[in-house]
Amino acid sequence: MEPIHILLVEDSEGDILLTKEVFEDAKIVIKLDVVKDGKQAVDFLNKQGNYLNADMPDLLLLDINLPKKNGIEVLKYIKGNGVFKHIPVIMLTTSSSEKDIFMSYQNYANCYITKPVDIDSFMDVITKIENFWISVVKLPTRKNYFK
Repeated sequence: MEPIHILLVEDSEGDILLTKEVFEDAKIVIKLDVVKDGKQAVDFLNKQGNYLNADMPDLLLLDINLPKKNGIEVLKYIKGNGVFKHIPVIMLTTSSSEKDIFMSYQNYANCYITKPVDIDSFMDVITKIENFWISVVKLPTRKNYFK
């Protein structure tokens, strides 16, 4: 079975480390790539710059408060592009702003999760993402991406 490929778009080193730790203990093989700003996320998807050999992710975890291009801008780009719009995008952010929640769903986010502040709860949320989005949900197969 091919690993599930997740692109984490996150600028907080602590959240990156915690997310990696949870996915390393996953029951399913996961390939996790990390980019730290919105421009890098777009470059990754387009295989530009440092990401010429990047594989298309199966799932994207996207923070809102990012440098260079915020998460809503990245979401709009993904969901407005026929090549990428099939990729499920989970908004995973510290923001609980009603405006951010509305804008995320307005731009076709697949779900919106506010990051808990304590470590155990954060790790529990990542485990639940894994359990639902990787173990329960059927994602499109890569061979169908470019038809």
